[in-house]
Amino acid sequence: MEQITPYLPFIIPFAIIQVGLMIAALIHIFTHKNYKVGNRTLWLIISILVSTIGPILYFVIGRSDREEE
Repeated sequence: MEQITPYLPFIIPFAIIQVGLMIAALIHIFTHKNYKVGNRTLWLIISILVSTIGPILYFVIGRSDREEE
């Protein structure tokens, strides 16, 4: 545990950002039906399994600009 202590100031903010992005992506995925690329199942898998990059990919290339009908 003593070996990781110096790195905690870097690890904790990164973990908070990662969890926040994942939660924001999951909320958006569950509340919207339209996607630029792929479907809901694909984006759920990517957002959960690909850690920090998955939610960023969803917001950059997956999220549709169209409103729900």
